[in-house]
Amino acid sequence: MRGSLRRRIALAAATVAVAAGLSPIPAPPASAAATATVSVDAGQTLATIPAAGVGMNVAVWDGRMNDPVTSTLLKDAGVKAVRYPGGGYADGYHWQTHTVEGGGYVAPNTGFDAYVATSRAAGAQPIVTANYGSGTAQEAADWVRYANVTKGYGIKYWEIGNEVYGNGHYGAEWEMDKHASKSPATYATNLLDYVTAMKAVDPTIKIGAVLTTPGNWPDGVVGPGDTMDWNRTVMSIAGSRIDFVIVHHYPNSANEAELVTKPQAEVPGMTSALRALINQYAGGNAPNVGIAVTEDSSNYALNTSPSGLYAPDVYLTWMENGAFNIDWWNLRNGTDCSKVTTIQGATDYNDGGVVSSGASCEPAANTPFPPYYGIQMMTNLGAPGDALVRTTSSTAMLSTHAVKRANGDVSVMLINKDPNNATTVNLSYSGFTPSSATPTVYSYLKNASSIGSASTGSAATQTVPAYSIVVVQLRAGSGSGTGACRVDYTKNEWQGGLTASVTIRNTGGGAVNGWRLTFTFPGDTKVTTAWNASVTQSGAAVTATNASYNGAIPAGGSQSFGFQGTWTSNDANPTGFALNGSACSAG
Repeated sequence: MRGSLRRRIALAAATVAVAAGLSPIPAPPASAAATATVSVDAGQTLATIPAAGVGMNVAVWDGRMNDPVTSTLLKDAGVKAVRYPGGGYADGYHWQTHTVEGGGYVAPNTGFDAYVATSRAAGAQPIVTANYGSGTAQEAADWVRYANVTKGYGIKYWEIGNEVYGNGHYGAEWEMDKHASKSPATYATNLLDYVTAMKAVDPTIKIGAVLTTPGNWPDGVVGPGDTMDWNRTVMSIAGSRIDFVIVHHYPNSANEAELVTKPQAEVPGMTSALRALINQYAGGNAPNVGIAVTEDSSNYALNTSPSGLYAPDVYLTWMENGAFNIDWWNLRNGTDCSKVTTIQGATDYNDGGVVSSGASCEPAANTPFPPYYGIQMMTNLGAPGDALVRTTSSTAMLSTHAVKRANGDVSVMLINKDPNNATTVNLSYSGFTPSSATPTVYSYLKNASSIGSASTGSAATQTVPAYSIVVVQLRAGSGSGTGACRVDYTKNEWQGGLTASVTIRNTGGGAVNGWRLTFTFPGDTKVTTAWNASVTQSGAAVTATNASYNGAIPAGGSQSFGFQGTWTSNDANPTGFALNGSACSAG
């Protein structure tokens, strides 16, 4: 709801290109030094960075939405998913006429085809919110047909409605809903009609259901005439037929010190509650139901350094806890110039966009704000398919995240939440041996207007300036790689399905501490479930990473995992096995 109020501000029309180069890291200001210890367990994978993990919202009222600079901004920030047509506007938006009921402003050159072209130019996949509030299942099915059959766009993710629980059923009303009944049971029943109609056109699409955010209003409220709250009602009716659940996250913070605690304070509990709902109500479909956070924002200090720290911290914390998509609100948003203030020594324009809309009180249009740089810093940490591994920090004032890449290298993100003091960080590693080379370090400093890079510090010690984000890129040394390896692959198949067993044998002279096996299916096999490993698939490419308990493979030893899959016409055995980036022979 809080984001909904800001998203209705119209934007100006001028465009200014943005330079995206890196600059040397400036010397941090003199400050008192704190110390912290950080442990990185590269053998314990929490999740893999999902293909659609780093997302961004765009809106049809943004006249610059499809300017050439937009795709550049998105690509440079590492955005891999773009959500359309714009929050609450979705429940009044009719795609065929490119209009919004209720008098909503729609800017020129913001139509669906132009949006898809911009997303593709950015290397991102579209995420579409179908109109539930004033639309129909048939209208949504026609949209799928146009997108994926007529145009061949292959759009995978479709939401049914925006914040539908804001339709007045619980008292507050900000979301358009023209159905006679506004109850969660009505939404869930109609949602099933959307699923049936849309998947009749393209059965490969994934459809998401709107839930209330755990711990946020109206979560837990039983509305008039209902027997359960929104989430339990929706999931009890539709849980077995949906592909993902949707929540929005706008934390309430009284000040910047509180804001920067929110990722760790809120996200793990929210994802745990959502997974419990899925497990309770989705039945046998539960392992296949994902979690998408299609709106997230700091909701405070929007254009200043606290939000710059919050942005990568919340994205990565959601991913580590199992979300496959997180979409920031918003690329451009606009502001009320009467609300300009100063936070942590910088001007905050109360603009929900990550780049300036060019309002009269703001910097030139498309000037990045700190959240943009915070999101961009994640490109230095890892990429889709890389493993997010466990880290621990000795202090809540230092958030930490780490990634193990397919080639065995490790990168560590250190976020110093102290606005005044630099922190000397002592790092240790398990499941990984860093090389002795000086690491490459990327840094986004407090109130900076660029990201810097330098070779500095060591794998064991880094200094993180006050209120800054540092990413330390480490090459693997001896003991981290694989030597020789062999993979044995066996399967039991039937028409359309199979069960496979994979055994990784370490035939080299050294131990493997933390493994990632990659391979390719020459046929059309799709992995559906797996055990003893986390398995992801993008097209024909498959990545399997160790579980928390089987990351070590001693010299001469082995580890095994298995999976179930489906196939249509060609269940060819996989090829191109590689362990931690080194080719393996097939047994």
